[in-house]
Amino acid sequence: MTELYNLFFYEPIFNLLVFLYNNIPGHDLGIAIIILTIFIRLLLYPLSLKSIKAQKMMQDLQPKLDAIKQQYSSSKEKLAEETMKLYKTEKMNPLSSCLPLLFQLPFLIALFHTLRDVTNPESLSVLYSFVPSPGSINNIGFFGLLDLGVASPFIAILAGLAQFWQGSMLTKKRPKPVTEGAKDENFTVLMNQQMTYIMPFVTIIIAWRFPSGLGLYWFLSTLLLAIQQWYFFRYHKDIVKQDNAVNQPTITGSAS
Repeated sequence: MTELYNLFFYEPIFNLLVFLYNNIPGHDLGIAIIILTIFIRLLLYPLSLKSIKAQKMMQDLQPKLDAIKQQYSSSKEKLAEETMKLYKTEKMNPLSSCLPLLFQLPFLIALFHTLRDVTNPESLSVLYSFVPSPGSINNIGFFGLLDLGVASPFIAILAGLAQFWQGSMLTKKRPKPVTEGAKDENFTVLMNQQMTYIMPFVTIIIAWRFPSGLGLYWFLSTLLLAIQQWYFFRYHKDIVKQDNAVNQPTITGSAS
């Protein structure tokens, strides 16, 4: 498993970062990380888009799920049956928003190991034959303004703000309840609001403890994902509506 991880994730990302570092004027590690982040985001774009679509569909479906919980709260078996029936009718897989994110996790781990090792001359032994060794890599990036080998509170806060923006889009505009029973959404709303604030806080704590190179990647990656999510929610709502309109919902009423 370790050999596969090194072969498909760690070594390609490590070599790409060193290649960028070698070819950027001034050998600026910060600029190399920015370009690497954009490249990885483009590579993962199909997965990200699939996850965003699933999150939006789940958001629109939440009032109907809450209505089912309200109606069948006394019978767990009936609740599970009706919930699965709703997922089937709406052609919605509840795990479809999580699986693409899980697939992206090895990239984050590999980048963490890359940024941890890239300034160690001994780690340059994993370079491909066509990637020249720079001998050593300078931690100082952004034209000498930031040490990417140490933690940066500023970068950590930026990462937290980007995480907050990305998460708040899923709770800012909730659809109206489809039935009277669906109005009892206080618990769900509370949980979503808590996650909107807790995740940025966790992000800040983690980014505060690790080298700012990783925090920089985390900030840029989350920011690009948030922009992609904002654009989709604003300009491509019809895609989700078309997906949901394939079949009529089993619960009476319609979201406005």
